[in-house]
Amino acid sequence: MQRGAECVSQENNRAIFLVVMGVSGTGKSTLGVALSNTLKLPFVDGDDLHPPSNVTKMSRGEALTDEDRKPWLARIRQTAVKSIFDQLGVPASTDIDPRNKPGTRRAMDKLEGEGMPVEGCGDTSSPLLSEVQHRLGVIIACSALKKTYRDVLRGLTRPSLSPCEDPSEPHAVTIQTWFVFLKGSKDTLMDRMQKRQGHFMKAQMLESQLDTLESPEDESRVITVPIECSTDEQVRLVLSELFDP
Repeated sequence: MQRGAECVSQENNRAIFLVVMGVSGTGKSTLGVALSNTLKLPFVDGDDLHPPSNVTKMSRGEALTDEDRKPWLARIRQTAVKSIFDQLGVPASTDIDPRNKPGTRRAMDKLEGEGMPVEGCGDTSSPLLSEVQHRLGVIIACSALKKTYRDVLRGLTRPSLSPCEDPSEPHAVTIQTWFVFLKGSKDTLMDRMQKRQGHFMKAQMLESQLDTLESPEDESRVITVPIECSTDEQVRLVLSELFDP
């Protein structure tokens, strides 16, 4: 798809690509689904977009290399663009469709089982929330451990599909990429990992992820959220940072 075709309409300048990031065990999918319910935006678990070779490596307890991650990160960006194009009614030249994949479905089922309906959550009566629920956008859970990975997700390192993100272009489509960084102590994360069932990430790989993690806290459009907060508190924090003037 060519750049001009990607920049479809000024209507899209309100689109948001929200990446819920952090090492394994931080609760990315749980918060992603909660934000999806509140903001009425589609949610995708980035784990569902790994190529089979990556899943096989992680199932054996092997850490992924940067080369392993390149096609995965590009596919996440492509999925975000496709989702926003779908909301505009514009076809995108990709066959990516993560709906009903196991990670995404599992995250939704988990939240439903905790008493939070998938149709909505939180206080949706405020004028601010009512306004932002009309935005285009998508929420994807992804570890995004390094700045180079985040730059791919931002569209700065161009995969096969990416929107225009240069605010100096008055007629360009702008998809704002935000990161919600779930931050917690190693002890808390290890305890969570050891209690997880049915996930290909091994607890012993947490050390590797923590060593790889480059904090995004000094980058633009980053919201840091403590993992010790409840999901409702995390949602409120994200909304206050994301949309309050």
